[in-house]
This record gives sequence, C-alpha cells and structure tokens, in this order.
Amino acid sequence: MSTLVLIRKLWPFVRNYRASLALALFLTTLGALLAQVTPLVMEYTVNTVQNLLKQPIDQQEVTWVVGSLVGILLTKELISLLVQLGQKFLSDRLRFRMAADLYDYTISRVVSYHLSFFALSGNQTGKLEKRIDKGIESLTKTVKNLFVDIVPMLANAAFALVLIYNKNLGVGLVATLVLPLYAWISREQTNRQKQIRRNIQEVRENKANALFGLLESIFVVKSFVREDYERGRQHDLNLRLCHNEIRHHRTNYWFDGLKSIAEQVGIVLVFVVTIYFVLNRQMSVGAILLHIMLFNNVSAPVRHLHRIYDEYTEALVYAEGFFDMIENDDYLLRRGALKTAEWKGHFAFRNVDFVYPNGKQALKNVTIDLEPGKVTALVGLSGAGKSSALNLLAGFYDPTRGSVLLEGKPLADYDSEFVRGKVGLVLQKNHIFAGTIEENIRYGRHDATPAEVEEAARQASLHEQVMQLPQGYQTDARSLSGGQQQRIAIARLFLKNPPVLFLDEPTASLDAITTEQIKGSLDAVKQGRTVLIISHNISQIMDADRIYVLQEGEVVGQGTHESLYREGGLYREIIDSNARTLNISRLAATVLEKL
Repeated sequence: MSTLVLIRKLWPFVRNYRASLALALFLTTLGALLAQVTPLVMEYTVNTVQNLLKQPIDQQEVTWVVGSLVGILLTKELISLLVQLGQKFLSDRLRFRMAADLYDYTISRVVSYHLSFFALSGNQTGKLEKRIDKGIESLTKTVKNLFVDIVPMLANAAFALVLIYNKNLGVGLVATLVLPLYAWISREQTNRQKQIRRNIQEVRENKANALFGLLESIFVVKSFVREDYERGRQHDLNLRLCHNEIRHHRTNYWFDGLKSIAEQVGIVLVFVVTIYFVLNRQMSVGAILLHIMLFNNVSAPVRHLHRIYDEYTEALVYAEGFFDMIENDDYLLRRGALKTAEWKGHFAFRNVDFVYPNGKQALKNVTIDLEPGKVTALVGLSGAGKSSALNLLAGFYDPTRGSVLLEGKPLADYDSEFVRGKVGLVLQKNHIFAGTIEENIRYGRHDATPAEVEEAARQASLHEQVMQLPQGYQTDARSLSGGQQQRIAIARLFLKNPPVLFLDEPTASLDAITTEQIKGSLDAVKQGRTVLIISHNISQIMDADRIYVLQEGEVVGQGTHESLYREGGLYREIIDSNARTLNISRLAATVLEKL
C-alpha cells in the first residue's frame, strides 16, 4: 500500500476534523520557528560577551544585556510550552476521535458481512480482534505523524538549514552532505524490518486467537487433562513472538548506532569547518555555537523522522489487513429494497447448491418448499446439510447455485432487516450475551415491558427457576446451566413472536420434562405460522406437515411421517434407531402396566 493510497483511504475520516488539523499544523510550525530562536540568541550572547571583555566592564550594560537575554529566552520558552501544550491537545483529540470513528465504521462493516466471511481460516475471532485493535492504533498514530509531526519537523530542519546557508555557504553544504548518509541508513533499516514486522503481526494474531480459544474452551482442556499441551502451544507462540521482537529491536539498535555515528560525524565536520572560518576571521566566535545548535535542529527532526517513518511502515503492514477487512465488499450482505405487506412466509429452494468458503459442499441440487402456515421438518444424519439449509433460508449465506425464494421472488431482493424481523431463530448453539437474564431475553424485543419478559420466560418454563435465584432476573445469564441458557433463547423467540419460526434442535440441551413443557408451548405458538424444524427428537418431527430427508446434502425423500416410514430407506432407519435407543418396547410395556 502506497502513501497516496493510504491518505486517500484515511481522508474520509480526517476531513471531519479539518479545523483542528489546520490549527495543529499552525501551532507546530510556529514551534519549529521558535526552535531557531535559541541558537540565534546564543550566537548574539557569545559575540556580545566577547566585545564586552575588550573594554572596561560597565555594570549597567552587563545588567541590561543579561536581563534582556534572560527575558527573551524565558518568553520564548513560555510561548513554546503553550504551543506544545496546544499542539499535543489538538493532535491527541484528533487521534482519539478518529480512533472512535474508525472503530464505529469497522463494527458497522463487520456486522454487515455474510457468515461466510467469519468462516474463512484467516478470520477467526482472536485474529479479527487483534487486527482491529492494532489496525486502528497504528492508523491513528499514522494520521498524527503524517499531518501533525512530519510537516513541522521538516519545517524545523528547513528553517535551520536556511539560517546555516545564510551565515555561510560552506558550512551549509557540509551540513547538507551528511543528511543523505543519514537517510540511506534509515532506509536500509526500514527495508530490513519489513518482513520482521509482518512475522510479528502474524504471530500476534495467532497468539491472540490461541489465547481466546484456550479461555473459551478451558472446561474441555481440564476435562481431557490437556493443561501441559496448551501450555506448550502458548509457549511456542510466545517464543516465536519473543524471537521476532528481539530480532526487530536488535536490528534497530545496530542501525541506530550507525545513525548516531553519522550524526556525530556531521557535528564534527560542522564544528571543524566553522572553526576554520572563525580562525580566518570570516566568522565570529558565536558562529561556532550557532552552527552546532542549528545542525542539531537539522539532525534532530531527521532522527525523529525515522522514528515516525518506522511507525509508518509498521502501520502500512497492519493497514493492508485492516482495510482488506473493512472494504471486503464480496462478503457484504446485499440488501434489497423489497418489502411486502402481503406476508405469507412462503420460503422455497429451487435447485440449490451451496459450498462453504473452505470448499466443503453442503447442499446439492436441493429443492424444498416451506408452505405458509405449516410445519416443515428437515431430517438426516449429522452433516447432511440441515443447518446449512436453515442458514440459507435465514439469509446468512447466499447459494452457490440455484435460488432461495420468498413469496416466489429471490430472497436477495428483499430488505434483509425486514425479513429477519419476521423470522424467529432458535439454534443448536445459542449465544448468551454478557449481562442479566432480563437483558438477554429482552434481546428478542428491546421495547418489551418487564411483564412481557416474564411471560416469555413462563412460556419457556424458565420463570420459576429464575425466581429461585437470589437476584432473580438480574442474575448474570452466563452463570446459568446450559439447559437454562437454552430456555433463555427460547424465551427470546416467544418474546419476538414472529410469523416464521426456524428451529434447529430447540430442546437439545433440555431434560425430558422440560422438553415436554417446551414442546407444548412451541406447539401452541406454531399454529398459523410457517415453521421449519430440525430435530433428532421423534416427537417433534412426526407431527410435521411435510418432512424432507437429507443425505450428504441431497434430498432423498419427502412426505409425511407415515408415508416416509412406509417407503423405508434412511427415514425408517432413523426412526427405528431412535426407537431402539429409547428402548420404546420396554417403555411402552412399563407405561401400559402402570395404566
């Protein structure tokens, strides 16, 4: 990524703060001019003192000279301090506000992507988190460096060089000739560091992702006694990062030493040449101090300029991944404008193929219909493509081939928020947010009253258990059991009360009694709605109006429970296996005996 491209990408975020930027540039340029005052004052002081020593000392004149010089220097330092404070305040405000803007824009983009974006191998949660944090941090530093620091530093060096040339052309040429050597060393340092920085970025992302995974799966780690294994994984990643960081800093120390030598050579050369002109009576003694201090004003900005350039090249490395992430239109959810007042909830697949980003084909030439007001079930072995079909119907992914239809029109033509507002989802793995039980249930409808939240919890057979908790609905939702968290997800569904229900193993984590209670509530809410259910629970699929049997991504059968069972095949195998697993014959005998 070139500098011009980076500026073009950042400008939309910078232009909102043009006034602050202009004022910051003015203040820092003023500070660069003030930096030249001290060398000039020192030259004048040395020459004046030298002249005073050639004649009898006049105390009044000495007092006036010393007082004037002290006054000028103190005034200059006071003004410089105020300028620096103003410049720092403005630049930091620009940096932090831009960081907030970049973060808000990044989140708005990321939440707009297809789930396929998050399924890519390079987009695991930990990696994305590190990419966002480091990207925003480095980019805001770059804005500060580009627009606030570099111009004043260059102005400082330019003003100092102009003064040196104004005093003596020879000294100016010597001071200038040292700069290309310094710049060459800095460029070599940067070139050597590029690949090291890329390695550091990659290892940091992998380390963050591994740490996130470790903390997220700590229960599994302990249950399989894999503490030593995880320690080893973290140690290896940490060691790789450590080696790269050491290599990075070792390279910096070496080149910083070379630059220090180059700077000292420059000072010596300027000093020697100035002494030569002073001894030949072509310059005053004060010019020695003047030229050394001015050369320091030339070399110091160049020295800091390398630090800025070093940070800038590091930012370029992170900027590539950061802007690839937030400008990835290929995975942006396409939002149509279609909204229909005649909502029936008639979803359909027509010859749908679907391939995940990792290359796995989940669906092959699938054609299904979700008839309005009826219950449709998807049945099949694990990995048959049931959940993939649900994800396509919900609009999380686009089909690789074929069409997903709503009311006979492509789903992609509809406003996605309009469609999802009318669809209720309960998945196998329902996320529970950090917060209270009430907040998590209210996620189904933010404007719900406490009474409506409580009623939804009752329908999900959760209210009585919540009331037994010391803090009731204000209890941390993540502290509940897996089954209770599943009921929170179901309560969200009841609270939303949508006309279309997509249920993927809605009672998978629940006990038999609660499952029966939830089934009764779901059966009640299913009436008059379009329902798609995926379940291994026989009782939940037997009552479906139409059942589709999936095998390895293909529809191998469809019909009612009775017709499919009579046909035999996979569906009969699934039902018979369930019966044997539940030991239906013995259960039936026990129940009949009790009756």
